[in-house]
This record gives sequence, structure tokens and C-alpha cells, in this order.
Amino acid sequence: MDRLTEMEAFATVVDQGGFTDAAKKMGISKSAVSKHVSSLEARLGARLLNRTTRRVSPTEIGLAYYDRARRVLNDAGEADALVTSMQSAPSGLLRISVATDFGVNHLSPALSDFLKDFPDITVNMVLNNRYVELISEGFDMAVRIGELEDSTLRARKLTETTKRMIASPKYFELYGRPEKIDDLNDHKLLHYSNQSSGNVWKLTAPSGEKRQVRTAGWLSVNDGQSLLNAAISGLGIAYLPSFLYADAMEKGLIEDAIPDLPLETQGIYAVYPPGRFTQPKVRAFIDFLVHAFADKGPNDW
Repeated sequence: MDRLTEMEAFATVVDQGGFTDAAKKMGISKSAVSKHVSSLEARLGARLLNRTTRRVSPTEIGLAYYDRARRVLNDAGEADALVTSMQSAPSGLLRISVATDFGVNHLSPALSDFLKDFPDITVNMVLNNRYVELISEGFDMAVRIGELEDSTLRARKLTETTKRMIASPKYFELYGRPEKIDDLNDHKLLHYSNQSSGNVWKLTAPSGEKRQVRTAGWLSVNDGQSLLNAAISGLGIAYLPSFLYADAMEKGLIEDAIPDLPLETQGIYAVYPPGRFTQPKVRAFIDFLVHAFADKGPNDW
């Protein structure tokens, strides 16, 4: 007899508390269930069930075997489901976390094409500027920018962006242009308030030396687009990614504050929970993003 069927018959008898209900559950005769269990006991050389006229219960050995057998059966069921899902079209609810700036400016415009390609997927995109815990908060994936803090997540690089210190020509006319990193202490800086490190800019000097600039900002706000707007209006110098400032720089609304500094490059990643199997809806969306941003970054935004 099939070993997996024997295990299933035994586990179902334990779950249902008897042969009659187990037979109904499995859709076979009571005598067939009994034969499967008897064959299993004979093969193992051990009695797994205590049988009386009123009830059936596992022996001590049977209880230990049940725990392992149930795990094997669950794994087998998941394996079957995996094959079925991999052969089916991607579908279901896809819950995504993404930083507000990138989501509004670049992810949202691309979603229409994705949903046309995969009409059986519905998307719930949550825009926020905080680090979310994917599994505990119920997200299927996230788009993250910069160094990845959680190494347990799986990640696929989508593209890159650079960061520059930028300000408007009007600002430079009024306050002058900094020539080196130390000159920033005398300027009005615009800070992103959600940074875990506080008002700190990580910069690279022309020599290659890594510097951290910690200065009080004239304005702090938790939204990159608002910082860009403030910089365009002449309020100060902001340190922003190219996917946010590229259009304004092309139009001449802002300029590089210290052009001689090396550009800081950051990766943009799709991250998702670990595991051997990636859900088809997640895999489809990541593949779509890789294609959608193939012609982007670091400076091509």
C-alpha cells in the first residue's frame, strides 16, 4: 500500500476520533481505512492505536508518530499547492509598502500597465516614510532605497539613484555657494525629519574620505517633495535623490551645491519575505518593475 495514504488514514483517525468519521473525511469505506492503519502498524511493527468498542485513541508511540506524520502530510499538501500555484496565472491581493516620494513619482504611474497585464491581481499600495515589518504587518513586498538593514529578507535590485545637495540659483545669489563640506556649517540646510540618524548627511570628500555632517536645519519635514519645493523656493540646501530632483535640475530650477563632490549612489530594491517559493503575484510584480525601470538611474530619471 502507499505509505503516504497509510499515514493519512492513521492521522485522520486520530483527528476524527474514530474510523467511521475518518472514512467520511477521506471519502472511502471504513474497512479501507482500517486496512491502511493495520498495514501501517504491521510495517512499523508497533501498535499505534488503542481500539475499544466506544473510542479509538493513539498509544504513546502512536502519538509520537502522529506528530511527525502530520508534519509530513502538511508538507506534502504545501508541495501540491506550490505546483498548482506556479502553473496558474498570478492572482490575488498584492500588498506593497513603498516610500511616499518614490511611490507617488514613479511607482504609481507604472501601476496601470501592470494591472492591465495582470487583471486577476489587485494592488494595495501603502505609501509611508517609515520602516515596516513585512511579515508582521502583512505586506507581500516593499520597495526600499539605500542600504538594506534587514539581511533576512530576499532582495532584487531594480535600479540606482544618486544623491546631491541642491539649492536654487536664487539661494546661491543671496547666501553664496559652499565650496567645501565644512562651509555647510554657514548655510541654511533643509532636513528630512524621518531619518533614523537624525540631521546627519553622509558625504564623500573629493579625497574619498567619508564625512558625516551634523548641523541644525532651518526646516525639517518628513516628505522629500516638500523639501524639493522648499529648495526651489530658495529656502536652503536639501540633500535629495536624483529620482526626485532630476526634472527640476533639467529645468534649471535647482543646481548642484558643491559640484566637485563625488556622487553618492544608492540602490533601489524590491524586498520580500524569505523562503524557497516566491508567490506568483510577487514574482510577476518584481519582474515588471525590473523591466519598467530598466532605462532608469543613477542619473536618468
